[in-house]
Amino acid sequence: MQRPVDPTSLAGKEFPLAGHAALVVLGAGPAGVAAALEAKQLGLDVMLVDEHPVASPLIGLDVPYMFGERLDPAVQNKPRMLERVLGGRPEIAALFEAGVDVQPGVYVWGAFVNGTGGDAPPRALLGLADEEHSWLLSFDRLIAASGARDLALAFPGWDRPGVLGARGFAAAINLYQAFSGRRIVVLGAGALGLGVAKLALEAGIEVAGIADVQGVTHPGPLLDRLNAHGIPIYLRHAVEGVRGATEVEGISLVPLAGPEAGFEIACDSIVSALDVVPTSEIFDLLGCRIAWRAEPGGFVPALDDEGRTSIPGIYAAGDCTGVTDAALVDPGLAAASGRRAARAVARDAGIDVEALAAPLPGELRDRAAHSRSWLEAHLASLDEIMICRCEEVALRDLLGVRPPRTLAYDREKFAARDLRSLAAEGPVNQDQVKRLTRAGMGACQGRRCREQVHLLLTLEGNQAPGSVPMPSYRAPLRPLSLRVLSAHDETAEMRRNWVTWFGIPSQWLPHWEKVPEDGGLSDHRIGLWDSSQ
Repeated sequence: MQRPVDPTSLAGKEFPLAGHAALVVLGAGPAGVAAALEAKQLGLDVMLVDEHPVASPLIGLDVPYMFGERLDPAVQNKPRMLERVLGGRPEIAALFEAGVDVQPGVYVWGAFVNGTGGDAPPRALLGLADEEHSWLLSFDRLIAASGARDLALAFPGWDRPGVLGARGFAAAINLYQAFSGRRIVVLGAGALGLGVAKLALEAGIEVAGIADVQGVTHPGPLLDRLNAHGIPIYLRHAVEGVRGATEVEGISLVPLAGPEAGFEIACDSIVSALDVVPTSEIFDLLGCRIAWRAEPGGFVPALDDEGRTSIPGIYAAGDCTGVTDAALVDPGLAAASGRRAARAVARDAGIDVEALAAPLPGELRDRAAHSRSWLEAHLASLDEIMICRCEEVALRDLLGVRPPRTLAYDREKFAARDLRSLAAEGPVNQDQVKRLTRAGMGACQGRRCREQVHLLLTLEGNQAPGSVPMPSYRAPLRPLSLRVLSAHDETAEMRRNWVTWFGIPSQWLPHWEKVPEDGGLSDHRIGLWDSSQ
């Protein structure tokens, strides 16, 4: 007897595809470029997808980096930005010459593979989009080299235009050549902060100072070079505030040992280079096993020695696998990681090639400890500061687990509730707090608040960082307009009955329409709500 099939399900149906790729590499950083070139030289067909240059509306939302409204109007000219992004990178030209299918300015908004929860779709799919339309691509194997993004940590005035991140600053200088500032202050005296100062000097931008709540964590020739340029470095200093009515015009610093000895530094931009965090959302979306590790900077995918994740056919390379000071200084380490993953793909595809051994781990430090120190140094002055800027959730609202400001609620009833009392009832997590306060639900998709909310849950909830699970990611991974997503059409077979919900298509009828006696469930009545008609 043939089993009945729900006609509204996906069983036996396939989405229309825009093509197929044997290997897709995500990201055109050092790891992605090296992986694509190595795989192509080993005889694999390779497509490389990179979202840069991103559209100017995304830059305004600080996606994928914290750009801080410090890119000039040239970024609104997409063809011009594409020319800059590709023209200034000879390694991209090498990919074209090698025959790699390079797709710049294309976003990955979704990824779908079969798992334990189901067997649809029948093949692995990647959701891609540009500013005009979206499409689905099937693939055999995927190397995610999604890099790292800016770590956003609050301080008084951090939400002012002119405060940007280290990755946003580097992209503005190197990729877009569109940075509009002239005089910066760098927050962070580690490898990342010193590297930002070096990049600024090479670009002819004045560095008015470097500040950190701790000491220098990366002494060496780079520090000596900055000292030779006379750049003042203020160690064990916190931010008292940002000067400027509408945007950054200066910053006030105070020594932790003597808050009364504060001073101001004039600047038009503040680069928050406290750290970066692995960009791991694609791994969560794919269902890869992910774990919290303090040394590489947070949540990273579990990998074997050659870069394989827990999902067959999915590999990882570069900073998305973990951040180290050595890798921040030497891009060659990320490139080696890309080549290692490419060889793993080739070996799994049946090509006889020697595996590249993973390097021995260098000196590691607890990167989360520095972030905790930064927040602890500023907590007393952050009560009304917006931790989640998109949804306007202040620190006071987050710690008090208060409903969104757009809702009316009994303040006396909520006065006895806070994050500590919530943690006493059981372990807290970001998805729970998101539903209660809306922190992390904004257009930036948590890129400016996820890590600091995680830190605050551990600090105020008295929990170990590893016990607070990673907040969930869902498609789309990038903010996209409905116009772009709606450009992807299902087949006629899929569109039939797609409006039904528990077999009640009449719920979609306007209230003035007469509901059919059969509830609209008969075959000839369902056609009335067939969206393909």
